[in-house]
Amino acid sequence: MHEENNVDVLVIGAGPSGTIASSIIKQAGYTVQVVEKMLFPRFVIGESLLPRCMEALEEAKFLDAVKAKAFQQKDGAKFVMNDGAICDFNFNQQYTQGWDWTWQVPRSEFDKVLADECEKMGVPISYETEVTDIKIYNDHSITTVKKAVGTTETIRAKFIVDGSGYGRVIPRLFGLERPSSLPPRKTIFCHMSDPKRAENYEPDRIIVYVYNKTTWVWIIPFSNGNTSLGFVGDPDFFDQFNGDITQQYQQMIASVPYLQERFGDAVLQWEQPRQLQSWSVTTDKFYGDGFVLTGNVTEFLDPVFSSGVTLAAVSAQLAAKLVIKHLKGETVDWDSEYMKVMQSGVEVFRTYVNGWYNGDLYKIFFAKDPDPKIKAQICSVLAGYVWDQSNPFVKSHEKNVRTLAHFLETHNTAH
Repeated sequence: MHEENNVDVLVIGAGPSGTIASSIIKQAGYTVQVVEKMLFPRFVIGESLLPRCMEALEEAKFLDAVKAKAFQQKDGAKFVMNDGAICDFNFNQQYTQGWDWTWQVPRSEFDKVLADECEKMGVPISYETEVTDIKIYNDHSITTVKKAVGTTETIRAKFIVDGSGYGRVIPRLFGLERPSSLPPRKTIFCHMSDPKRAENYEPDRIIVYVYNKTTWVWIIPFSNGNTSLGFVGDPDFFDQFNGDITQQYQQMIASVPYLQERFGDAVLQWEQPRQLQSWSVTTDKFYGDGFVLTGNVTEFLDPVFSSGVTLAAVSAQLAAKLVIKHLKGETVDWDSEYMKVMQSGVEVFRTYVNGWYNGDLYKIFFAKDPDPKIKAQICSVLAGYVWDQSNPFVKSHEKNVRTLAHFLETHNTAH
């Protein structure tokens, strides 16, 4: 059986990027259809949002629905060195004017809330529907999809937004993928019970624990009482632990007194931990005739500063406005208005990811008597405001991070 459908915009993927774009385009009066390969709710990583996400969620009219779920509010980020040194960032002390809080969320629940809101707005979502072919013509595209029941459908659209995340539908179909400049890394993670949280651990921020120079641990508490705990490092770091993945994970926890005290008696909330490896990837271009790529389809860097959902949300917000402009018959310079804008934000995050792994940010974060103004400017980056060119740690990000780290290292050595 074969069906045909005709819409203004086809959106691939029902994650935050796809749903934010869908809502904004729908609000402008255009017809939108979403196709999603998985059945929701489904698990995905990326559980700690950044305040910059809130602007996109607000424009998409999702905030009230998300607030109603009572997710864990996140007011900052705490970094803990393996020698006990602490660096605490509070978003209400950031340099850039904007949101000073956000949420920590189990993504299966969060993404389902956004998708359900889209459907309430009149955007149909076809779950368990896989894109198998896309043909681009002068003024439209024809996308062939296969449904779980075995039927196929063709969707004629004036424009396609690819928010397919790790599925990377258009880059794979059109041969646009290329490897990231970042080295391959691996993570093993699980959701845990967290009975000792109330004793002395704050739930209102992500905690990043520095295991060693190339390995770190995320601790993300949720409002349901569970906590996401993940180890990230070079793949060979994990070779020192023996047994199956659950035994390896428990050995990792036991190897850190800070973690053993809190999670030594905790109960795994999944049958076993999960692992991901070599996730960093990019693409040749973020747009083409009749389509635009958003979110992780463009580039995913690293989980250390929780940039993934922010880049997904902001790229969807910007792309949706440009798609509307295009559908109105106005000229869009996709290179300058979209790709260069998104790349500028990606490059800021890349500097901080590189600075984390090469040790520059350790020198900055854990410096004695940090300059409050500089800390506020860096806090804005960690809040996701990586497009604020008035912030010197955005405008000249690479130079200023490197220079400050060198100054602090020299200054500390001199004393």
